[in-house]
Amino acid sequence: MSERILLSPPHMSGNERKYIDYAFDSNWVAPLGPNVDSFEKEMADYIGVSDATAVSSGTAGIHLALELLEVKKDDLVFCSSLTFIASANPILYLKAQPVFIDSEPETWNMSPTALRKALEDAEKNNKLPKAIIVVNLYGQSADMNEILTICEQYNVPIIEDAAESLGAEYYGKKSGSFGTIGIFSFNGNKIITTSGGGMMVSNDSYYMEKAKFLATQARDKAIHYQHSHVGYNYRLSNILAGVGRAQLEVLDSRIERRREIFNKYKGELTQINGIKFMPEPKDYYSTRWLTTLTLNPQLVRKNYMELIDLLNKENVEARPIWKPLHEQPLFKDNLYYPHSTDSFSNKVFDTGICLPSGSSLTNEQQDKVIDIIKTALT
Repeated sequence: MSERILLSPPHMSGNERKYIDYAFDSNWVAPLGPNVDSFEKEMADYIGVSDATAVSSGTAGIHLALELLEVKKDDLVFCSSLTFIASANPILYLKAQPVFIDSEPETWNMSPTALRKALEDAEKNNKLPKAIIVVNLYGQSADMNEILTICEQYNVPIIEDAAESLGAEYYGKKSGSFGTIGIFSFNGNKIITTSGGGMMVSNDSYYMEKAKFLATQARDKAIHYQHSHVGYNYRLSNILAGVGRAQLEVLDSRIERRREIFNKYKGELTQINGIKFMPEPKDYYSTRWLTTLTLNPQLVRKNYMELIDLLNKENVEARPIWKPLHEQPLFKDNLYYPHSTDSFSNKVFDTGICLPSGSSLTNEQQDKVIDIIKTALT
């Protein structure tokens, strides 16, 4: 059998060993160290914010961000529904209540229309959310200008979950720089990786200093081990930060390659009636972390699950779009606000597919994927 074509595998630059060796040679192999300090500064400079805090995962970053915004038991936290569960699980860590917001067709990200309706209802009930987690899906920013305007009207802070959108831009500004706190992930499938890890970014130095404090077991300033607050073991290893530094050096080329892959898919497959790709509005710049499309079941010969199964039989990894969180059994009793009378998130989940999109994907591998899809659908 031919080698499996993966959805989004890690892609090493070759320069990672330099930073890893530096960690070993200096004996900074424990959490924290010079690579962590440099990685934080380099990330902050790249995103265009004043400060950053390296953490063990994007999920840990969201958890800390909710702590920083003083989310407590029974508080409301609004969250995008069309996303991976890691966006919302930290809400449950704090025993708060998630309320899910639909996506819009223009960006596939949080619908300003649904968000406004949810905030209007929350104000009538005299219980506004303590925070809103806006997810930037599949490498593309949400409509942050509109969302910021709405949130400022109600004085609710934004946690920008940019785990999937490192390097994306919205009207010339980097994804992750719009919220009170931005969160990135360096999981193995992301556009750059540290194997596992994440980064919090902000222009608020108080939040970043407190995040560092909470992420290192909340140790008070004393020669002995003294603790006045609950803390967490959430800081990033100095070795893994070295991997991240080398990966960050090639981020822009990785984005360029993923956009090339998307453009080839689009150029080859849009001729098939019934296929639509995730849109990229004017003044947006998507990394195309994953190439995603929908299949109109009335116009194509196979539905999305049949196509995924067929690709898998040919040793090609493909996945459905994220199952909306409001449809997950864990959140069956939580409120959900659709974009219109029909839920856009449900529609995308019922028709959507993610194609192999890694920056190491060869032209021959992509040609194979395209040929399978053309044969199946035409």
